[in-house]
This record gives sequence, structure tokens and C-alpha cells, in this order.
Amino acid sequence: MRTRAALVETPGGPFVWSDVELDDPREDEVLVRIVATGLCHTDLTVPTMLPQEMLPVVVGHEGTGVVEAVGPAVEGIEVGDHVVMSFRSCRRCGPCRAGDVGYCEQTLLLNYMGMRADGSATMRRGDQTVFGSFFGQSSLARHSLAYADNCVVVDKSLDLARLAPFGCGFQTGAGTVLNVVLGGGEPRPGEALAVFGAGAVGLAAIAAACGAGIETVVAVDPVASRRAVAERYGAVALDPTDGSAAVEDRVKEATGGGAAYAIDTTALPPVVLQAQHSLRPRGTLVALGLGAPEYTIDAIDLLQAGKVVRSSIEGEADPLTMIPELIARRARGSFDVDDLVTTYPFEDVDRAVADSASGKVVKPVLVWDQ
Repeated sequence: MRTRAALVETPGGPFVWSDVELDDPREDEVLVRIVATGLCHTDLTVPTMLPQEMLPVVVGHEGTGVVEAVGPAVEGIEVGDHVVMSFRSCRRCGPCRAGDVGYCEQTLLLNYMGMRADGSATMRRGDQTVFGSFFGQSSLARHSLAYADNCVVVDKSLDLARLAPFGCGFQTGAGTVLNVVLGGGEPRPGEALAVFGAGAVGLAAIAAACGAGIETVVAVDPVASRRAVAERYGAVALDPTDGSAAVEDRVKEATGGGAAYAIDTTALPPVVLQAQHSLRPRGTLVALGLGAPEYTIDAIDLLQAGKVVRSSIEGEADPLTMIPELIARRARGSFDVDDLVTTYPFEDVDRAVADSASGKVVKPVLVWDQ
């Protein structure tokens, strides 16, 4: 079928709208008419890393939409269903069988290589191959091919534009809190969390932490509007650029000696180091940001204080269970993230990118006219 997609044609280049030919769904594929797609930092970062041989590419991995066709091998999804799409996993390897689908042994092939697992492309422009299958969806397009392992059926009464970020950004932030910080349990008395970077991922973490009842949550961000959002959730907000005491000292003061957990969403090496230094002894830093190829870790601080520095993929979440859990928390009022979303018509993708980069909006979501 012919559809419309936003292509990146050169490494780090702009989005270019073009008509493309999209394959009919194969036996294990789901054809989705896109309603909305969240714009994520990963969509902007990955194309800067790709060689010209892997371009043009269609990114987008926070898609929502309506199912228009399903292959005969697909179970649990029907034509007309509303779905939230997320990342892919094979569901067969050791990590997947253990429930660690974010660490699937086939992650690179299924999410980043721009093709199906058998090496075939899903999209073309004339005689030119268009690399798609990004996170098993490439949802910066009018239509998308996805799979049962990365489609979550949701109630048709729900606003798909508000749910789009649940596929990655909100899932990553909230999942890190629920699965790593809380370990699937309840908050421990007196423990505190510091979040460095109050963008979409950071504010989702803050919303989940405050909604779950973590006693003290500290947000560190230079943008006043984002600090204000964090404060509305109940967090203590700090401006790292205000010229007062060192950020780590201010976090320790706010948390009574240091945070039990810190989450970095910035990928800025100096900020990661601040986050490490803000921890109490035996505290844990979870690095979520994508960008810097390496960090500087204070080895003396690490060894003397028994601290842990680790990463997390998608907040240790399985989207098939985490997305419904977050939707349920949203309905109960303990994951109130609707106001983080600003919608744009799909043709305004460049404005959405600019507004996100400037800090004007937290989470841009592109919406097709219905």
C-alpha cells in the first residue's frame, strides 16, 4: 500500500515527508493506522549515528493507532482494536524467558537494523529501499507494520494521543521507579530519590515516585517551567545553575544525608557525576540518558561508599504488562502525566522538535487528522 512517512535521508538530517510503499502484513505482522506518535530523543539521536548506507530511514517508536489488518499467525489482536506500540523482543531467548525482555538477545536486529529479522525491508520509495522496522514499528508515518509482541490492546475510549509516550519515554521513567527503585514493592520509610533532568522521562519518573508514595523526591533541572511541574507532583525542585552551593550538597540537604537512588536522564557526564555524589552510602545511580559515549565515575567515592552505578533499558519493563499497569495507575490518579503532552499536527514535526529542544514543551506528540 502507499502511505506517507517522515524520512531521515542523511545522518542527522531533517525529517522529509515522502510517499512510500509499505508491504502488506505478513503472517506474524499487524497493520496499524497511526493516530499519534510521541517524539522521543532516541528518534533524533539514532539517525545521527547511522551510516549513509542505512538511510533513508523512518524512525518513531511511540506509536498508537487502530488495527487495520492482522496476519493469520497473530493472536489476541483483531481488526479495529486500538493499540499502543512499544519495543520488540523475541520472547524466546534466555533473557526473554526470564522476563527481561529489554535485554533480548535479538534487540539490535529487531529494533535498530531497519529491516525484518529475515533481512527484508518493509518499505520502499520507487526502486529505493527505505529502512523501517524501527522498534518494530517506524511510526513516524501514516501506517505502520508491528507485531503481537510490541502491540498492547487498550480500551477504545482512551485518548491515544495521551497514551503514545507510554510506549517508551513514560514507560522508561516510571518503570525505573517501579521496578528498580521500588523493586516491584512499596516505598521504604525514609528513602529518597533524586532525578536529574526533568524532561519527559524524568518527569514520568517523578510522577510515578510521588504517586507511589516515595517520601522525598528531588528534581534537578535548569528549566524553571519543568521544575514547576515537578513541584506540582510534590517534588523538591533545585536549579543547578543558580550559583548557590554545589548541587550534590543541596540534594544531600534536601534528602537528609543523600538519596538512596538517583536517576540521570541527561547523559551529560558532569551531571552523571553530580548524581553519583548526591547518593548516600550504598546508594544506587541509574543512568538512563542516551548520548555521551562514556561517563567519568568517581572510583574513590564508589569504592569507599559501596555505591552502585548501573543502567536500565526501558525501566526493566515488559510493555505487555507495564503499559496496562501504567494505564491503570493513570486511571487511579497515581500516574498523572496527561499535562506533560503537547500535541502537534504531523506536518509540524520540525516545530515539535524545536519546541522540545528549547524546553518549551515536555513531550511533543504528533497527531494525524482523524
